[in-house]
Amino acid sequence: MATTFADQLRSLTDEALGALIQLRPDLVVPVPADVSALAVRAQSRGSVARCLDGLDEFTLQILDAARLSRSAATALSSLDAILELADGAAPDDVRVAVDRLRVRFLLHGPEDALHVAGAVDEVTSPYPAGLGRPADFLDSQAAALCTDRAKLRRTVLAAPPAARAVLDRLAAGPPIGALGRDAVAEPVRWLVEQHILVPITEAGRSPRPDGELVELPREVGMLLRRDSGPLGVLRPFPPIPEGTARDPKSVNSAGAGQVMEAVRSTESLLEALGAEPAPVLRAGGLGVRELRRLSRATNLDESGTGLLLEIAYAAGLLGEADASGSSRSVTVSRAGGAVDEIFLPTGAFDLWRALSIAQRWHTLVRAWLTMTRQPGLVGKRDERDRPINALAPEAERAGAPQARRDALLVLADLEPGTAPTADEVLELLAWQAPRRARGREAAHRDALAGAALLGVTALGALTSYARLLLPDAERIDADSDDPLGVRPGTRTPTHDAVRTLDGLLPAPVDHILVQADLSVVVPGPPEPELAAELDVIAEPESAGGASVFRVTAPSVRRALDVGYTATDLHNLFKRRSRTPVPQTLSYMIDDAARRHGGLRAGSAGSYLRSDDEALIAEVLADRRLSVLNLRQIAATVLVSPVQVGRLLGALREAGFAPVAEDAGGAAVLSRPKVRRAPARTSLGARVIEQAGPPMLAGPRLAGVVEQIRRGDIATRAARRAPVTVRAANGQSVTNLTAVQRHGEAMAVLQQAVREKARVWVGYVDSHGATLSRLVRPVSLSAGYLRAEDERTETLHTFALHRITAAVPEEPE
Repeated sequence: MATTFADQLRSLTDEALGALIQLRPDLVVPVPADVSALAVRAQSRGSVARCLDGLDEFTLQILDAARLSRSAATALSSLDAILELADGAAPDDVRVAVDRLRVRFLLHGPEDALHVAGAVDEVTSPYPAGLGRPADFLDSQAAALCTDRAKLRRTVLAAPPAARAVLDRLAAGPPIGALGRDAVAEPVRWLVEQHILVPITEAGRSPRPDGELVELPREVGMLLRRDSGPLGVLRPFPPIPEGTARDPKSVNSAGAGQVMEAVRSTESLLEALGAEPAPVLRAGGLGVRELRRLSRATNLDESGTGLLLEIAYAAGLLGEADASGSSRSVTVSRAGGAVDEIFLPTGAFDLWRALSIAQRWHTLVRAWLTMTRQPGLVGKRDERDRPINALAPEAERAGAPQARRDALLVLADLEPGTAPTADEVLELLAWQAPRRARGREAAHRDALAGAALLGVTALGALTSYARLLLPDAERIDADSDDPLGVRPGTRTPTHDAVRTLDGLLPAPVDHILVQADLSVVVPGPPEPELAAELDVIAEPESAGGASVFRVTAPSVRRALDVGYTATDLHNLFKRRSRTPVPQTLSYMIDDAARRHGGLRAGSAGSYLRSDDEALIAEVLADRRLSVLNLRQIAATVLVSPVQVGRLLGALREAGFAPVAEDAGGAAVLSRPKVRRAPARTSLGARVIEQAGPPMLAGPRLAGVVEQIRRGDIATRAARRAPVTVRAANGQSVTNLTAVQRHGEAMAVLQQAVREKARVWVGYVDSHGATLSRLVRPVSLSAGYLRAEDERTETLHTFALHRITAAVPEEPE
């Protein structure tokens, strides 16, 4: 019969040992050397805590029942004692929970002598099920009262209303309270005088300002729980969210619309930062004023803008750049000094913008699922009462990915189209993993809000394409011809979520509808080439399923500035528009083209020239341009001390249409230079993973079990050599000669070769050191012994004259 924890693990079948590893995968990270090392790891505080974090409310209550029912003499529990404490639940449900604990080895041993894993008491509350310690452990007078059940009941019933309220509160757990030092403490003092509460002290701590502590004995707590049971209300099954039933098609349609809005808002946000970079605060992050500015640019509230900023940064679309390295005139300032770094889109943003909407959304959602940031903290205050800014280090939370995964898996387990409330989701999470959900309510609500903003959920329900993003931990590719997943190029198809979403989104359009009022309607998401053209030739007015732009004189002039000619613009509108091009638009283009380049600017500082003397006179007389300090040096030439860039900007703001020219007089036409931050490694590039160690199955699991078994065999084989071998190697052993006769050793080796048995061999190595090794002899000839060491899986060759002893392996 197994007497130790390691022996119990060693006696398991390979299937049972594999089941333990599947349920507690952290035990094999890294793979232990043998079963003894596995046993030590399985009883460690960290491993037990991780295992408990994944257990549901009912299973944890049954574990508390095992802790409460332990015998004071043997520290053992039993299934019958657990069933007695859990009388509020069906016996079959209790047995299932006990089996769940036993297969994880949180409980081990026979049903009539169950051991609780030692680390359980270290990583859980010292008060199982919220009940205090036994009365005989706390106080002899309280123990005497609790022994007389009738007297205890009468004393509790005689308690004043205020004292009874204190008892009910302590009975619900935890059973510890403060005595207090004012009039409010009078009911507590009455309970102490009646020995219903017992004063206790905290070892090693200074006196508490609110008085000493009192504890409610376990027997009193169980009496007060006579209606709900010793363990409290038992819920063997999870609470099923009622929710609202939605049509799955409506959910997908609404989600697809939100996807388009999220992608558009992210693009607008990054374009706004590209046009006007935001300074990085000295403490890190983005300032409140800049966040408000970007919120206005995206038409989102500050929380939504902060979320998109965090996602863009995690996806590698946004980064920091040196403010002094700007290649264009960008003014970035902050109160109190110069700016060292600024937030700018990275080069990945330009590549991302060229992807389809579904692919862009997929990039954002992968980053959101895996980033260790909690955007819901933006705008709140930290423990030092300082505001938490977007992209600041204070918003880092290692448990954020797990919180998002848990919240989405709750929605994924429901019927498609079911839209539970946030409170129902939190209640179910609190039942599924109470230890993990405790204190994460804000993170779970943040996850649900982020899912709604990104289109992962719509109308409160999980969309069909987002459901494909979640991992299926129980799926095993048993039929795959590559079960180990080691072949290059395998399992890299386009994600199913992208294909599904592509089928829900409207197809990109390559045409526009030009209206008589010079508005341009794009009846769907524009193709990347069309979107780039619209960015130059028109001003955006509204976005949505059908976006609206407007062609204005400044937008036409901007197109001419970047290199378009009047003919190019006429052809563009003729090619793209499905409606007749209004005559007004043609006139606007021709008029702007005639005026465009009528003035030429260069460096003097800068100069301004024109063949039209009347135009030069008009510019010189314009009071709006007095800040340029223009001076006429010829009938057709003006000069200014300001740089040419500022000269061109001021003239264009005044309604003129100048162009720059080079030293040879040729017009300089170019697009504005777009500055980008250095490329960053995308945190969202990896597919969502299950939190913690990976789940093992199939050949991988079998390989781990085999490795542990082989290591256990090798470790046991490497036990101390027999005494005769140690004597032959010159060590002091009572009643044995120092050296065994060489002939006897040869006889033992010859017999071992015939029987293929293992023997202990003592020998002297080339350095004169005496060693021993357990081997299986293969051959004995030509003055050498060849033998296999099963522990290291190597073949050794021993010179016969160096062998000092040979002893057969003793059976265990």
